[in-house]
Amino acid sequence: MKAIRIRTALAGALLAAALSACVVAPAPYGAEVVVAPSAPPPLQYEVVGVAPAPGYFWVGGAWFWEGGRYAWHGGHWMAPRPGYRWVPHTWAHANNGWHMQPGHWTHG
Repeated sequence: MKAIRIRTALAGALLAAALSACVVAPAPYGAEVVVAPSAPPPLQYEVVGVAPAPGYFWVGGAWFWEGGRYAWHGGHWMAPRPGYRWVPHTWAHANNGWHMQPGHWTHG
């Protein structure tokens, strides 16, 4: 009986430790500056299907700089946020390369 209690306590402690490691906190907006040496390729054509629910809107895909090259991330449907508007991903040329401005929500 004592061995069962020890096993149960040990299993509970391991489960608690495993679940505590699952906490994911997003990086603050603008925390990482992405600079690419060349302009991104042209946007890719995407087929936009039917929205999953009324009010959802399409966020078009964008090029991201990953592992020393551009990688396309396809578009997706997003639920609206009352009092906010979505600002799409953009690339801007600056002195030392191309800077990505990630898509984000803004009051408006």
